[in-house]
Amino acid sequence: MERLKGALIVGFLKLFALLPFGVAQRLGALVGWLMWKLPNRSRDVTRINLSHCMPELSESELNDLVRRTLLDTGRSFAESACAWMWSPQKTVGLIKEVEGEHLLTEALAAGKGVVGITSHLGNWEVLNHWYCLRAKPIIFYRPPKQKAVDELLQRQRTQLGNKVAASTREGIISVMREVRRGGAVGIPADPEPALKSGLFVPFFATQALTSKFVPNLLKGSEAQALFFHCVRLPDNSGFKVILEAAPDALYSKDEYEAVACMSKVIEDYVRRWPSQYMWSMKRFKKRPAGEKRWY
Repeated sequence: MERLKGALIVGFLKLFALLPFGVAQRLGALVGWLMWKLPNRSRDVTRINLSHCMPELSESELNDLVRRTLLDTGRSFAESACAWMWSPQKTVGLIKEVEGEHLLTEALAAGKGVVGITSHLGNWEVLNHWYCLRAKPIIFYRPPKQKAVDELLQRQRTQLGNKVAASTREGIISVMREVRRGGAVGIPADPEPALKSGLFVPFFATQALTSKFVPNLLKGSEAQALFFHCVRLPDNSGFKVILEAAPDALYSKDEYEAVACMSKVIEDYVRRWPSQYMWSMKRFKKRPAGEKRWY
């Protein structure tokens, strides 16, 4: 059954990628609209997450943000299908603006390692191609359940001579070695880790179990940490890539301070583009002791 699911997903992605970008994006938005109108898990999870994280919203404001989020989620899926199937150069052509590119240029020139940190905001697949055209990073990722989809992602994410590392013991070791030898890596910082691998730190109006991997990776190395995001332009015509140097607190020897700093930077980005965050992700499955489960 998983093999069949994987084949159907890959076929669907290939069909999407045959369309012009604008058409694919509009179809993605239509899928998002259907997610808003029809009962489904993504709509439920999005509403639960936003109601906990932004309790200050009125009911009408919450409904509007859920709607806009699902529309943007649909767009992200369609854009990602194109990014997976198109040539990297064609995908990167959708990037109209870049802010802070000199930070990456300088960090690479220093030769002491670059830890690129991102989150599920905007379109991380387009960002992946942009980053890999400028460096040869190891991209850290959590493999999907379907083998066919995983094989597709590995193949498409390594078109530019870079590598990928699954979130396994072997993958973690390969990322650590790359940083120690002065190479570049890319890490999504917001997937929920195992309890032993994270700390509960503030995220919006709640506490979120957040990975300790990046702060621990920076300890004992001279690597530079940069935050990378690729957000959709207001007219949906393309994207803007934004790079930001990590605050000093991310390098703190105090583990809690470092993890909380990382969470705060991501929160600041999501506050600027709230509908472009993947709120349909079950980001808050694990809760602090004594708190009821959300899902």
